[in-house]
Amino acid sequence: MPISASDLQDAAAIPAGVAICDRTHWGRIRVSDSDRIRFLHNQSTNDFQSLQPGQGCDTVMVSSTARTIDLVTAYILEDAVLLLTSPNRRQSLFQWLDKYIFFADKVVLKDVTEETSTFSLIGAKSNAIVEHLGAGSIIGKPYGDHLQIDGVIVAVGSGLAEPGYTLILPTAQKEQLWQKILTLGAVELSDRAWETLRILQGRPAPDSELTDDYNPLEVGLWQTISFNKGCYIGQETIARLNTYKGVKQYLWGIRLNAPVEVGSAIAIGDEKVGKLTSYTETTDGHFGLGYIRSKAGGVGLKVQVGETEGEVVEIPFVSHEYPE
Repeated sequence: MPISASDLQDAAAIPAGVAICDRTHWGRIRVSDSDRIRFLHNQSTNDFQSLQPGQGCDTVMVSSTARTIDLVTAYILEDAVLLLTSPNRRQSLFQWLDKYIFFADKVVLKDVTEETSTFSLIGAKSNAIVEHLGAGSIIGKPYGDHLQIDGVIVAVGSGLAEPGYTLILPTAQKEQLWQKILTLGAVELSDRAWETLRILQGRPAPDSELTDDYNPLEVGLWQTISFNKGCYIGQETIARLNTYKGVKQYLWGIRLNAPVEVGSAIAIGDEKVGKLTSYTETTDGHFGLGYIRSKAGGVGLKVQVGETEGEVVEIPFVSHEYPE
C-alpha cells in the first residue's frame, strides 16, 4: 500500500515542530537481579559497566560471528535494566538472552511489553512538552539519560536522528498521557510516516538492514560499540574488522529516480556492488537504503538500482568513520 500524502506531510513537518508516535508495539524486556549489568555487558556491543542508574545507551545484540540480531536501547534503572527492542524481535531476543543465563547467574528476565507502552516525541519543540510534563531537568542531558515522573520514564532520544524523547509508561496511563501530549501541540505520527523517517535517516531495522548478512560495523553503528570493554559475544570478529580495517561494505542512503523493489541489485555498469534493503516514497521523490561494497565508493556515487538510476547520499543515523 502506497504511503499517503498526509503521512508524507507529517514526516516532512517534524523538524520544525513536534510529533508523537506510538511505539507500544515495540518490545520491552526487564532485566533484574544482581548480575544484570555484567550479564548485559557480556551479551552485546556497548559498555554497560560504565553506566550508572539514570543513564542509557544503544547496543547491538550480535551472534557469535558478529552478525546483527537487533539494535536495542537500554535504560539503567535503580533495580533493573529496561531494554527497548524492535517490534518483531522481542520474543526471539528474550529466548536468545535466556539461553545464556547459566545456573550460577543471578539474572531474571521479564517480558513487560503487554503491561507497558512507549511513545516517541520527535522534533525541535519536544522540549516544551517535556517541560510541561515536569521532566524539564532532563533537557540538554546526553542520549539515554532518563528520569521517572509519576511512573513515566522520560528518556533523551527519539529513536531517530531527530531531537526528542522516549517515554515508557504503564499501559493504564497510556490514553490519558497521549491525549495530554496532543493538547500540548504534538501532531500524531503514523507508523507509516515513522517508517519513512526511519529510511530517510538510515535507522536500520531487523529483517532489512539487521540480518545474518551484516555486522554492526557494516551498518555503521559505531556509537553502539565499545572497543575497550573486553570479551562479549561476537567481540573477536568486530575487533579484527576494526583493527585491520576489514569492513567490505557499508550501508548508505540512495536517492532514486523512480520506485524500486526492495532486494534489487545495486550496480555500477555491469558490476553488482550491493543490494537495496529498504525503500520509501518521499515528498521529494524516492529514497532507499542499501549496502554497497566499500571499494565502489560512497557519497555522490551514481548507481543503477534494478532498472532505476540512483545517487548515494549520507544518512544521519549511522557513521562510516573509524573511531579515533
